[in-house]
Amino acid sequence: MNQAIPKVGFVSLGCPKASVDSEHILTRLRAEGYLISSTYQDSDLVVVNTCGFIDSAVEESLDAIGEALAENGKVIVTGCLGAKGDVVKQAHPKVLAVTGPHAADEVMDAVHQHLPKPHDPYADLVPPQGVRLTPQHYAYLKISEGCNHRCTFCIIPSLRGDLVSRPVGEVMDEAETLVESGVKELLVISQDTSAYGVDVKYRTGFWGGRPLKTRMTELVAALGKLVGPDGEKVWVRLHYVYPYPHVDEVIPLMAQGNLLPYLDIPFQHANARILKLMKRPASSENVLARINKWREICPELVLRSTFIVGFPGETEEEFEELLDFIEEAQLDRVGAFIYSPVEGAVANELPDPVPPEVQEERLARLMWLQEEISEEKLKRRIGQTLTVLVDEVDDEGAIARSYADAPEIDGQVYINDGQHLNVGDRVKVRITDSDTHDLWGELV
Repeated sequence: MNQAIPKVGFVSLGCPKASVDSEHILTRLRAEGYLISSTYQDSDLVVVNTCGFIDSAVEESLDAIGEALAENGKVIVTGCLGAKGDVVKQAHPKVLAVTGPHAADEVMDAVHQHLPKPHDPYADLVPPQGVRLTPQHYAYLKISEGCNHRCTFCIIPSLRGDLVSRPVGEVMDEAETLVESGVKELLVISQDTSAYGVDVKYRTGFWGGRPLKTRMTELVAALGKLVGPDGEKVWVRLHYVYPYPHVDEVIPLMAQGNLLPYLDIPFQHANARILKLMKRPASSENVLARINKWREICPELVLRSTFIVGFPGETEEEFEELLDFIEEAQLDRVGAFIYSPVEGAVANELPDPVPPEVQEERLARLMWLQEEISEEKLKRRIGQTLTVLVDEVDDEGAIARSYADAPEIDGQVYINDGQHLNVGDRVKVRITDSDTHDLWGELV
């Protein structure tokens, strides 16, 4: 009987925002009765959700499309790469259809055209929280689409458009459904989380019959009150936060235990001239002062950031200013990237490109400095007792994360005596050892 039910293969690339788009499409497919296949050979067609942010991501996406065509032959392309003109069609003219990001309706139309939906859809097979790509115990919660900034190195607005905030009641309903389904950590994402509600002038919405302003502070305060079926408060983690003044308002919520004391803020650089060329807000002096103030209010605060090295025109002195900032800021987690001339980015027109060998050397110096900082900060964790969320369990023990660690991008906590634990458990661990990125501990 199952062989008569059409099967769709799915490849999801890119950032967590793209993963959420994939989850929406997968949920629609399952709701209409399609089966999701894990192999090319067992699929009637394949959907590839692409990334097109930087050149390496474009190459990975084009390779994935080519592989799907070679292995299956019937491929529908969606995602950011699909918004970049005819790039996909020129590389792979045999694809069935190409759409841009956040285009579930268009993807479903293409699926219907090339693989008609079943006559008797099994909507009851779809759980209330939909189909997700993350494990059961954590989920990404996308609160808006697009971005109003025009950073010169970024083409996201041309791919995903200007900021469009989701209705606050809709966001809260989704969050509540996820928590009721067993999700213990909500990772709040968007292109610019701090700007949530700007496009609708922070209008008041409703959730549970009560008014709730469409604004980051009010939204995350409400999220922080959600309690799961086990009676434990859900973890709420904030990503992609621009350092707007009202970010200061969420720090007390972290100090009070309503939000995880964790902020992901992409500072990108520290030199005022480079930041201006990037069209980024803030200055390093103001940022350092605010970081110090945040830590006074919430000493447990963990800060993650990303930086671009080798931006066009960056001098050695300006790069050293960035190193001085990193030394002074003592950030907990840092990601760094060499400037990549993404097609369509305004920064490509700037003079004085930095030679690739200089870019590589600067990246190595920055990461060496941050590794020293990270190693020293993690060493201070030895002897502390942390609450951790278990991600994996095997015969050797368990792998978990503390409040300081977002999944897939930060460190991990290894529990040697955790073989009997279950994925999704929250347990207390006494830290016994550390290295540059990770911690080791034993159950308390």
